[in-house]
Amino acid sequence: MKKTIFKKLLFVVIVIMGGLYFTFNKEMKLGLDLKGGVYAVLEATGGEDQVVDGEAMDRLVEVLDRRINGLGVAESLVQKAGNNRIIIELPGVTNPEEAIKMIGKTALMEFRIVKSYDSESGKYILEDEVLLTGSSLKKAAVSSDELGRPQIQFEMVHEGAVKFAEITRNNKGKQLAITLDGEVQTAPTINGEIPGGNGVISGNYTMEEAKAMATLLNAGALPIKAEIVETRTVGASLGEDSIEQSKKAGILAMALIAIFMLVLYRVPGMVAVIALSIFGLLVFGTLNFIDATLTLPGIAGVILSVGMAVDTNVIIFERIKEEIRGGNTIIGGINLGFKKGFSSIIDSNVTTLIITIILFVFGTGSVKGFAITLTIGVMASMVTAIAITKVILLLLVEMFNIKDIGLFGVKRGQKNG
Repeated sequence: MKKTIFKKLLFVVIVIMGGLYFTFNKEMKLGLDLKGGVYAVLEATGGEDQVVDGEAMDRLVEVLDRRINGLGVAESLVQKAGNNRIIIELPGVTNPEEAIKMIGKTALMEFRIVKSYDSESGKYILEDEVLLTGSSLKKAAVSSDELGRPQIQFEMVHEGAVKFAEITRNNKGKQLAITLDGEVQTAPTINGEIPGGNGVISGNYTMEEAKAMATLLNAGALPIKAEIVETRTVGASLGEDSIEQSKKAGILAMALIAIFMLVLYRVPGMVAVIALSIFGLLVFGTLNFIDATLTLPGIAGVILSVGMAVDTNVIIFERIKEEIRGGNTIIGGINLGFKKGFSSIIDSNVTTLIITIILFVFGTGSVKGFAITLTIGVMASMVTAIAITKVILLLLVEMFNIKDIGLFGVKRGQKNG
């Protein structure tokens, strides 16, 4: 066997092994529409002295993103929609009420001196002056008191620590209330100056409540007032049904394509089916490699790129048949067919890539996902059609010394010259 055949075969094997590894070395990330979870829309309404502009919306997205990351939600989505709305997707969330409550909270932390205590209402009456806010907070974490009860331990930045020491030094013997969204969480008596900016917020918290509060404090307060205007829960069973239907549709489509290619092109058709399988490994392997999240629009992008890959093969195979009919040998027809079909393939795929780039730049959410998968699919289709298909086709012809033009879909006797 020729040395060049071994090199070509090695190239194909490397591509297949790489595709297999990146496709199956970890589980594919699934989006909200496939995995189930919570979908919410927030609308920034602003408030007194609050302007809803691009900068404020960017800060709002940043704070919400930090909160959701604190919840430990994988493959979450936080993005602007229009001028004053934000879309949030939380795949796999099992407690939507708690998640929505966390998203919408203001999380405004304030330190105030207690003026008095109303025994009838059971509430503290606070001084009007806000001595310190959560903007001085460096970090918050859950800890336990001497009785093992959950509490929130906090640490302030340098400026906040200096101010906190001054507050505790000047208000010895008074109660210092720590409030969150206007509700007093704890009101300990100041026994003396507290240096270092460290303290605790104690109360009758469960561990989940303490963790949620720490997450809110670490993420920071919402920079502008925002309200949840729409929520929707997507069941996991719906996602499973979508995946199952997509699998069935994909298997049916591949079977029909295989039959079509085999009947029309014989040996090249068989090679095309093999190349399409490698194409699938390249697409899903790349998606896994870049840690992409697969959604239904993403699956649509993959399916569309399969159609483009088949179209590419059809263009090349028709060129090969024309060359064989024109008097060329099978090897010569293959080389010329790929060469002449190359410009048409590049033109059609480049125009598609331009469209996907526009969709990615100006689109949002699922549109971006569609653009990414279609881009990967188009590039994979070019690699498989131009490189993989040609290599395998030439290998088969050389290895088995194929000379029957009927095996290439050309009727015997049609060859000219």
